Amino acid sequence: MSFKFPIAAGLVFCCVAAGQQPATAPAVPAGRGAGAGRAAPPPATMIAGIPVNYDEAKVGTYTLPDPLKMANGKPVRDAKTWTNQRRPEIVRMFEENEYGRTPGRPPKMSFDVFDKGSPALDGKAIRRQVTVYFSEDKSGPKMDLLIYLPAGVTKPAPLLLNISFSANSASVADPGIKPGEVWGRGNVKGPAPKGGAGLGTINPGPFLASGIGVATIYYGDIDPDFLGGVPLGVRKLYLKPGQTEPAPDEWGSISAWAWGLSRAMDYLETDKGVDAKKVAILGVSRLGKTVMWAGAHDTRIAMVIASCSGEGGAALSRRDYGETIAHLVAPSRYPYQFCANYQKWAKDVNDMPMDAHMLVALMAPRPVLLQTGSTDGWSDPKGEFLAAVAAAPVYKLFGKQGLETNQWPPAGQAILHDIGYLMHEGGHGTAPSDWPVFLKFMQMHFQGK
Repeated sequence: MSFKFPIAAGLVFCCVAAGQQPATAPAVPAGRGAGAGRAAPPPATMIAGIPVNYDEAKVGTYTLPDPLKMANGKPVRDAKTWTNQRRPEIVRMFEENEYGRTPGRPPKMSFDVFDKGSPALDGKAIRRQVTVYFSEDKSGPKMDLLIYLPAGVTKPAPLLLNISFSANSASVADPGIKPGEVWGRGNVKGPAPKGGAGLGTINPGPFLASGIGVATIYYGDIDPDFLGGVPLGVRKLYLKPGQTEPAPDEWGSISAWAWGLSRAMDYLETDKGVDAKKVAILGVSRLGKTVMWAGAHDTRIAMVIASCSGEGGAALSRRDYGETIAHLVAPSRYPYQFCANYQKWAKDVNDMPMDAHMLVALMAPRPVLLQTGSTDGWSDPKGEFLAAVAAAPVYKLFGKQGLETNQWPPAGQAILHDIGYLMHEGGHGTAPSDWPVFLKFMQMHFQGK
């Protein structure tokens, strides 16, 4: 199914802005933009002592690995070979070289549905709240899942599952939400803001009116977003005797957050009000990277909407533009978000066995939407477009549509096929004009509209 249209403002949503980061995270470089819909400051030319390139003439030449060429050199010519042979090879590449291997479903995990279905949001929704305990130790790492289902709907509803920088109680203006806690200064948890006052607040209303549920989780419930956070998050549960950090090919924080989305899926499969085969996941920035990896790794996830995932997400690493692997893994920045093996590609990116187009391809045949901002050079919106273009041959194996163009579209012109690309006019994060497109993409693929 194909649909192209100019982006129109309409729904009022709060956006995630660059420069607004968790209290414990390092400051965002100026080159990331000042937020969606606002003018960006001049881009920084040096981050963590590493030069930043914003000149297309200096991107350099590169050759992308062929996603349809097996490790043994044989070509992939059909969807069966991709699914059974080539896809597992590529998943292992990302596990071993970027995000790190993760454990499966915890055998002692349990769900406490402490809000089983309260009327909410002026009668437009039925609210459920669930605590997901990752182990039998109820004081240990646990995650609260907030769910809104359309009121009056008698059949299971498709769902947008958001992973947020904010606790649930700060994400939606609803006084019935359990008060949450967030990581703050000093790497300790404290009370979260209330009433939809947090970073990345969402308005479920338009989705509910369209028969689509909305859910959200706080990423800090799963694992902290700072260096040295392993003892305070879920990864501590899986350290072997004598280990204080995961092994070089084991999970960083992004992989842990993605693992948490899979645990949310475990619950959603038990909820009779949710169509668990029609769950889309949404994340912004580092959480855009998270949803890309979660969708690639967990095929139960039916759709990914990744906002400004950039380097380490959907932007091509071999393109020297904006943020690079070297910037990500610099000691003063975010090495903890990836497996330790990722650091070896900072200087030898062209030797890396995979690139972002292969991450996008791992979603095939499921729909994926890459949303970017025209002034967000730090996240390389063109690099995300080119990754989507290069993933198309894998989608064609399944009879699905890629972008069907190699011409980078201007801001405001969305391409919505099985692979979608959306660039708003502005900077990092989501803009109000993006949300109607997210809804349309879900309606196209989940409701046939």
